[in-house]
Order: sequence, then structure tokens, then C-alpha cells
Amino acid sequence: MTIASPPPKPVSLAPDALARFAAIVGDKYAVTARDDIAPYLTEERNLYQGHSPLVLRPASPAEVAAICKLASDLRIAIVPQGGNTGLVGGQTPHHGEVVVSLRRLDKIREIDTASNTMTCEAGVVLASAQQAADNVDRLFPLSLGAEGSCTIGGNLSTNAGGNSALAYGVAREMALGLEVVLADGRIINNLSKLKKDNTGYDLRNIFIGAEGTLGIITAAVLKLFPKPRTVETAFVGISSPADALKLLTISQGMASSNLTSFELIADICIDFCVRHGPSIRDPMPGKHPWYVLMEISSPRQDARETIEAILEKAFEDAVIRDAVIAANLDQRKAFWKLREVISPVQKEEGGSIKHDVSVPIANVPQFIAEANAAVVKLIDGARPFPFGHLGDGNIHYNVSQPVGGDKKAFLDRWHDVHEVVHAIVAKLGGSISAEHGIGVMKREELPHFKDATAIAVMKSLKATLDPHNILNPGKVI
Repeated sequence: MTIASPPPKPVSLAPDALARFAAIVGDKYAVTARDDIAPYLTEERNLYQGHSPLVLRPASPAEVAAICKLASDLRIAIVPQGGNTGLVGGQTPHHGEVVVSLRRLDKIREIDTASNTMTCEAGVVLASAQQAADNVDRLFPLSLGAEGSCTIGGNLSTNAGGNSALAYGVAREMALGLEVVLADGRIINNLSKLKKDNTGYDLRNIFIGAEGTLGIITAAVLKLFPKPRTVETAFVGISSPADALKLLTISQGMASSNLTSFELIADICIDFCVRHGPSIRDPMPGKHPWYVLMEISSPRQDARETIEAILEKAFEDAVIRDAVIAANLDQRKAFWKLREVISPVQKEEGGSIKHDVSVPIANVPQFIAEANAAVVKLIDGARPFPFGHLGDGNIHYNVSQPVGGDKKAFLDRWHDVHEVVHAIVAKLGGSISAEHGIGVMKREELPHFKDATAIAVMKSLKATLDPHNILNPGKVI
């Protein structure tokens, strides 16, 4: 199913304009053949089908700047794109814009272990950044299911979250400085390693999370952290989200910042994974209504002792039903592999309507209970499929179609389901986009959930930094 985008159609670009763009990057990196452009026009869930006459693949910030200058002069819209792993249509050229792929900006310019920083270009794949940090005995903790293909520029442009946000924060909190190309081709060079710098406005945070609508991030200075010396991972069976919240409290009290991941998973997620996942086995000997995947990472050799003490306390307080601690690295990887395939295996059960929301952590049990009731009332037989990062209140509240139901009829209720779920989120003081961004999927909803003055300020920023509306137009606001 395709939503929000018009159907693909032929798009032309004046030969002179095409030649001028191609001259910037070289003919080899100015993609015009339909088959070669195709991979840049679709995304993982196939919700959006874009169209574009040209994909440009610059290799330097100077080339990006020249593209933006020319696009501004000619009033030609462009869509910046990283690994093309976004889930809300923000990286898709919906109206025939020129795509600017940042993947060739893939250099790690510097690693400074004294400052605990790494300077990466926007096209560096997240997994490569993680490995580069590991090579110098450091940790870059941003971790996502798409880390093998998503890029640093995309991570920052969407302010990605991930599995370690509980301990290390989201992408915004992992960046110290940025290099950004503005719509008119000027470059802001603020690749600062400083943790303390009060020299005026913090321009960095204007561009992080802006989804390429205010400027194009071409490089960033990222924070590195000491590598943990011991890591222990446990799969825990529990009765309810309320008990998961109690376990979180116990864990934070006993592990403090060493609690690096705390994932809540409904039993239906385990069922789908075992049924459809590649080589996925149930991690526990018995069935439970809910599960927690938790991880302790310590700079000392005490992670095992800590996680055992947490689980012992939770057993004593009747908070958990059973628990399995990973016996080795392979079992730990198997636990996380199950977590990674939770979302994609839903495809095997038909249509799936997805939400990326956050609510105050204390309200997560209430949110899930009310959303489950509302969704089932709205669509008889709908199967709520909640999972996510309980430690920071971010729940991926997905809904699978009724067994044997009509997929198209179910997906046609996408906006109806969003309306009831997001109403509960709003009532509880939450957000309709925790870590995936706004893109086009949530653009029309945003004014209903964001303060009107804040929206006005956002529009003013857009008009100031991109007066001709050439940068990712139609996204966010």
C-alpha cells in the first residue's frame, strides 16, 4: 500500500539544468537511468513511491554546497538522502525533486581518544562508526535495527533513538558539533569538540531532527564513551507492563547508569518471531504474557553480579515470573536478533499499522491498556502488537490485521487507528513521534499535537534558512 504520495509519473529537468548539476559531481555520479534511480525512490515498508529525474551523488561538502547554490538559483527542489531507511517518508522525493544522496561522503576524518570524539562524514554507515570506535577501545553507543545501512547524517537528521537511549540518550545528545550546508550553498563549519561553548546560539540543535528541511548535515563530531568491560543480558518473563515498570525501578536503583537497555515485549511479538523469524527460538522455557529484554554494561567486572542481584530482588518481590541470563555471546546475540526482527516479521501476518509514540514512563501501562481496548473496539479482531524502549517511554505500538481479514480493508483504516491511538497519547502528555520523525506521514497531524507558537517559530526558521523552499519541501511543516 502507498500512502500520501502521488503515483509515480515522468518528471523532466531542463537539459541545461541537468548538465549543470551533472558537472558538479561528474557524469558518473549524476544518475538519470530509470532503473538506477529506482532504489532511491522506495523505502523499506513500501508505503511511499517517489519519482525523480536525477540523483546526485556528491563526494564532498564543497560539491553539496555547489548543488544547493545551483538549486537555489534555479529554484529546483532537492531531497537529501542518507541510507534511505527512514519510516515516515522524509527521504522520498514525492514531487519529482532532485535526490542528493550523501552516501559517498563516507570518511571518518578523525578519531581523538583524548577528547573522546570521532569526526564522521554524513554518509558513514552507523555500523562502520561503531566499529571504528571499537577499534580504538571506545564505544559509540547509538544502536538501531538498521545500523548496517543507515548513515550518521540520517541518524542526526531524524534524531534517531534506538536501544541504548536509556543510558546514552538519543542522537542529539551524541553530537558535539556539525558541518552543515545551507540552502544557498553557504557552509556552517562548527565541527567543535568542546563540551563547554557559550558563544551565542546553539545552532547545532536547529539542524538535528530537522529532516533536511533547514540544511544538509555533511559531517559531525560525535561523542565516544569508554567501552564496558562486562555486559550481561537477560530475558525476563513478567505478567504485565505494570510489573515491567516495577522491574525497571529495581534495575535503575541497583544498576544506575549501567542499565543500558530495557525493552518491553508483548507475548504476541515472541509468537510472530518464532513462527516467522529466521532461526528464531523462544528464549524461555515457558510462556509469559509479557517479556523484558534488559542489559547491564559495566566498566568493571561486576555486571553479572549486578544483574543477578536485580533478578533475585525482583523474584523476592514477586515482580517477575522467570528469567534467563545469556550464558555466552551467541545467546546474547540471539536475544537481540529476536528483538531486531520483531517489526519485520509482522509482514508475514498481513497488514500492520504502526505507531512510534512516547508517553511519560509511569503512564506506559495505562497507555497500552487504553490503546489495546480502543483499537479492538474500532476493528474487531485487530491484534495489538506493542513493544519498545520502556526505559525512555518509547513504545512502538503496532497493530496487526485480524486473522483471515482483508489486508487492504485493514490498511484503509490506517488514519482511523492513528486517530484513536494518538488521542490517548495526547491525553497522557506524550508525543506522536518518539524517534522516527515527522516526514510526510505525520505532517498534517503535527499542528494538532504541537504548540501553535512553536509551529509558527518553526515556520519562521524555515522561511529564514530556506526562503525559496528548496530543501525537502513538504516535509515536517
